[in-house]
Amino acid sequence: MLTRLEGSKSVECPKCRNAVLLDSQLPGEIPVKRCSECKGMWLSNKPYREWRHQQPQKSATPDLLQAKTDLGFTPSPVDSRAGLCPECSRYLSRAKVKYKQPFFLERCPECEGFWCDEGEWELLSTLGLNSSLEQFFDRQWQMQMREQEYVATERQTLIDKLGEEFASEIFSLSDRLLKHPNGDYGLAYLMRKTVNKMDVKEVQKFKDGQLYQ
Repeated sequence: MLTRLEGSKSVECPKCRNAVLLDSQLPGEIPVKRCSECKGMWLSNKPYREWRHQQPQKSATPDLLQAKTDLGFTPSPVDSRAGLCPECSRYLSRAKVKYKQPFFLERCPECEGFWCDEGEWELLSTLGLNSSLEQFFDRQWQMQMREQEYVATERQTLIDKLGEEFASEIFSLSDRLLKHPNGDYGLAYLMRKTVNKMDVKEVQKFKDGQLYQ
Protein backbone atom coordinates (compact mmCIF):
# COMPACT_ATOMS: atom_id res chain seq x y z
CA MET A 1 0.00 0.00 0.00
CA LEU A 2 1.31 3.44 -0.93
CA THR A 3 0.64 6.39 1.35
CA ARG A 4 1.89 9.93 1.58
CA LEU A 5 2.38 11.01 5.16
CA GLU A 6 0.75 14.31 6.03
CA GLY A 7 3.35 17.04 6.30
CA SER A 8 6.15 14.81 5.02
CA LYS A 9 8.65 16.16 2.52
CA SER A 10 8.15 15.08 -1.08
CA VAL A 11 10.97 12.94 -2.43
CA GLU A 12 11.45 12.68 -6.18
CA CYS A 13 11.87 9.34 -7.95
CA PRO A 14 15.49 8.79 -9.09
CA LYS A 15 14.29 7.51 -12.47
CA CYS A 16 11.06 9.39 -13.28
CA ARG A 17 12.25 12.71 -11.81
CA ASN A 18 8.77 14.25 -12.14
CA ALA A 19 7.15 11.68 -9.83
CA VAL A 20 7.37 11.49 -6.05
CA LEU A 21 8.12 8.49 -3.86
CA LEU A 22 5.38 7.36 -1.52
CA ASP A 23 5.77 5.49 1.76
CA SER A 24 5.26 1.74 1.54
CA GLN A 25 6.35 -1.43 3.30
CA LEU A 26 7.83 -4.75 2.24
CA PRO A 27 7.23 -8.12 3.91
CA GLY A 28 9.30 -8.22 7.08
CA GLU A 29 8.16 -4.71 7.94
CA ILE A 30 10.89 -3.08 5.86
CA PRO A 31 9.94 0.56 5.23
CA VAL A 32 10.55 1.72 1.65
CA LYS A 33 9.60 4.56 -0.64
CA ARG A 34 8.00 3.47 -3.90
CA CYS A 35 7.33 5.37 -7.11
CA SER A 36 3.68 5.28 -8.15
CA GLU A 37 4.69 5.53 -11.82
CA CYS A 38 7.69 3.25 -12.52
CA LYS A 39 7.05 1.09 -9.40
CA GLY A 40 10.71 1.24 -8.41
CA MET A 41 11.56 1.55 -4.72
CA TRP A 42 14.15 3.09 -2.43
CA LEU A 43 15.54 1.22 0.60
CA SER A 44 17.26 3.49 3.09
CA ASN A 45 20.44 2.00 4.50
CA LYS A 46 19.57 1.95 8.22
CA PRO A 47 16.25 0.04 8.13
CA TYR A 48 17.57 -2.32 5.45
CA ARG A 49 20.73 -3.02 7.48
CA GLU A 50 18.71 -3.69 10.64
CA TRP A 51 16.50 -6.14 8.75
CA ARG A 52 19.26 -8.02 6.91
CA HIS A 53 21.24 -8.66 10.12
CA GLN A 54 18.42 -10.98 11.13
CA GLN A 55 18.38 -12.83 7.79
CA PRO A 56 20.57 -15.65 6.38
CA GLN A 57 23.23 -14.53 3.92
CA LYS A 58 23.68 -16.21 0.54
CA SER A 59 26.36 -15.81 -2.11
CA ALA A 60 25.26 -14.93 -5.64
CA THR A 61 27.00 -17.65 -7.65
CA PRO A 62 26.67 -17.92 -11.46
CA ASP A 63 24.62 -21.11 -11.04
CA LEU A 64 22.22 -19.44 -8.63
CA LEU A 65 21.76 -16.45 -10.91
CA GLN A 66 20.80 -18.84 -13.72
CA ALA A 67 18.28 -20.69 -11.57
CA LYS A 68 14.74 -21.02 -12.91
CA THR A 69 11.98 -18.98 -11.28
CA ASP A 70 8.26 -18.62 -11.90
CA LEU A 71 8.30 -14.84 -11.85
CA GLY A 72 8.62 -14.19 -15.57
CA PHE A 73 11.05 -11.37 -14.77
CA THR A 74 11.73 -8.68 -17.38
CA PRO A 75 14.04 -5.71 -16.67
CA SER A 76 12.20 -2.43 -16.15
CA PRO A 77 12.07 0.03 -19.08
CA VAL A 78 13.88 2.55 -16.85
CA ASP A 79 16.64 0.12 -15.80
CA SER A 80 19.19 1.73 -18.12
CA ARG A 81 18.55 5.26 -16.83
CA ALA A 82 21.06 6.89 -14.50
CA GLY A 83 19.53 7.87 -11.17
CA LEU A 84 20.14 10.40 -8.42
CA CYS A 85 19.93 9.42 -4.76
CA PRO A 86 16.60 10.63 -3.34
CA GLU A 87 18.29 11.30 0.02
CA CYS A 88 21.53 13.09 -0.87
CA SER A 89 21.28 13.73 -4.64
CA ARG A 90 24.46 11.83 -5.51
CA TYR A 91 24.56 9.76 -8.70
CA LEU A 92 23.77 6.15 -7.90
CA SER A 93 26.46 3.51 -8.47
CA ARG A 94 25.38 0.62 -10.69
CA ALA A 95 26.19 -3.07 -10.34
CA LYS A 96 25.21 -5.49 -13.08
CA VAL A 97 23.33 -8.54 -11.86
CA LYS A 98 24.01 -11.24 -14.44
CA TYR A 99 20.69 -13.00 -14.28
CA LYS A 100 19.36 -14.71 -17.43
CA GLN A 101 17.97 -11.28 -18.25
CA PRO A 102 20.66 -8.99 -16.77
CA PHE A 103 19.72 -5.82 -14.93
CA PHE A 104 21.36 -3.11 -12.81
CA LEU A 105 21.03 -2.80 -9.06
CA GLU A 106 21.85 0.68 -7.80
CA ARG A 107 23.31 2.06 -4.59
CA CYS A 108 24.24 5.49 -3.29
CA PRO A 109 27.99 5.73 -2.56
CA GLU A 110 27.28 8.35 0.12
CA CYS A 111 24.30 7.20 2.22
CA GLU A 112 24.49 3.57 0.99
CA GLY A 113 20.79 3.21 0.31
CA PHE A 114 19.59 0.92 -2.50
CA TRP A 115 17.33 1.49 -5.49
CA CYS A 116 15.47 -1.45 -7.03
CA ASP A 117 13.54 -1.05 -10.27
CA GLU A 118 10.21 -2.82 -10.60
CA GLY A 119 10.47 -6.59 -10.10
CA GLU A 120 14.13 -6.63 -9.01
CA TRP A 121 13.47 -6.98 -5.27
CA GLU A 122 10.93 -9.76 -5.88
CA LEU A 123 13.41 -11.65 -8.07
CA LEU A 124 16.27 -11.25 -5.59
CA SER A 125 13.93 -12.37 -2.80
CA THR A 126 13.01 -15.52 -4.75
CA LEU A 127 16.72 -16.27 -5.26
CA GLY A 128 17.40 -15.66 -1.56
CA LEU A 129 19.68 -12.72 -2.31
CA ASN A 130 17.62 -9.80 -1.03
CA SER A 131 19.54 -9.81 2.28
CA SER A 132 22.91 -9.76 0.50
CA LEU A 133 22.65 -6.72 -1.78
CA GLU A 134 26.04 -5.32 -0.71
CA GLN A 135 27.95 -8.15 -2.36
CA PHE A 136 27.00 -6.97 -5.84
CA PHE A 137 29.06 -3.81 -5.21
CA ASP A 138 32.05 -5.59 -3.65
CA ARG A 139 35.09 -5.54 -5.95
CA GLN A 140 36.49 -8.84 -4.70
CA TRP A 141 33.12 -10.54 -5.26
CA GLN A 142 32.94 -9.09 -8.78
CA MET A 143 36.41 -10.48 -9.55
CA GLN A 144 35.40 -13.92 -8.24
CA MET A 145 32.27 -13.85 -10.37
CA ARG A 146 34.26 -13.00 -13.50
CA GLU A 147 36.68 -15.84 -12.76
CA GLN A 148 33.84 -18.32 -12.22
CA GLU A 149 32.15 -17.18 -15.42
CA TYR A 150 35.41 -17.60 -17.34
CA VAL A 151 35.88 -21.15 -16.00
CA ALA A 152 32.27 -22.04 -16.87
CA THR A 153 32.66 -20.60 -20.39
CA GLU A 154 35.95 -22.45 -20.89
CA ARG A 155 34.39 -25.77 -19.82
CA GLN A 156 31.40 -25.27 -22.09
CA THR A 157 33.67 -24.39 -25.03
CA LEU A 158 35.61 -27.61 -24.49
CA ILE A 159 32.37 -29.60 -24.42
CA ASP A 160 31.19 -27.92 -27.62
CA LYS A 161 34.50 -28.59 -29.39
CA LEU A 162 35.19 -32.15 -28.17
CA GLY A 163 31.81 -33.52 -27.19
CA GLU A 164 30.49 -34.39 -23.72
CA GLU A 165 32.27 -37.74 -23.37
CA PHE A 166 35.74 -36.68 -24.49
CA ALA A 167 35.52 -33.39 -22.55
CA SER A 168 34.66 -35.34 -19.38
CA GLU A 169 37.83 -37.40 -19.88
CA ILE A 170 39.86 -34.18 -20.19
CA PHE A 171 38.32 -32.76 -17.01
CA SER A 172 39.05 -35.99 -15.15
CA LEU A 173 42.65 -36.11 -16.40
CA SER A 174 43.13 -32.46 -15.44
CA ASP A 175 41.97 -33.13 -11.88
CA ARG A 176 44.27 -36.16 -11.62
CA LEU A 177 47.29 -34.20 -12.88
CA LEU A 178 46.64 -31.40 -10.41
CA LYS A 179 46.46 -33.84 -7.50
CA HIS A 180 49.51 -35.92 -8.52
CA PRO A 181 52.83 -34.77 -6.97
CA ASN A 182 54.52 -35.05 -10.40
CA GLY A 183 51.54 -33.97 -12.44
CA ASP A 184 53.50 -31.09 -13.97
CA TYR A 185 55.53 -33.64 -15.99
CA GLY A 186 52.34 -35.01 -17.53
CA LEU A 187 51.12 -31.50 -18.28
CA ALA A 188 54.45 -30.55 -19.90
CA TYR A 189 54.29 -33.69 -22.07
CA LEU A 190 50.75 -32.90 -23.29
CA MET A 191 51.65 -29.29 -24.03
CA ARG A 192 54.78 -30.31 -25.98
CA LYS A 193 52.85 -32.85 -28.05
CA THR A 194 50.11 -30.31 -28.74
CA VAL A 195 52.41 -27.42 -29.63
CA ASN A 196 54.46 -29.63 -32.01
CA LYS A 197 51.34 -30.15 -34.16
CA MET A 198 50.47 -26.46 -34.38
CA ASP A 199 51.63 -23.96 -36.96
CA VAL A 200 53.22 -20.66 -35.90
CA LYS A 201 49.94 -18.71 -35.79
CA GLU A 202 48.21 -21.38 -33.71
CA VAL A 203 51.14 -21.48 -31.26
CA GLN A 204 50.89 -17.73 -30.76
CA LYS A 205 47.13 -17.97 -30.20
CA PHE A 206 47.74 -20.75 -27.69
CA LYS A 207 50.21 -18.58 -25.78
CA ASP A 208 47.78 -15.64 -25.81
CA GLY A 209 44.91 -17.82 -24.61
CA GLN A 210 42.89 -17.12 -27.79
CA LEU A 211 42.97 -20.52 -29.45
CA TYR A 212 39.44 -21.57 -28.46
CA GLN A 213 37.74 -18.17 -28.40
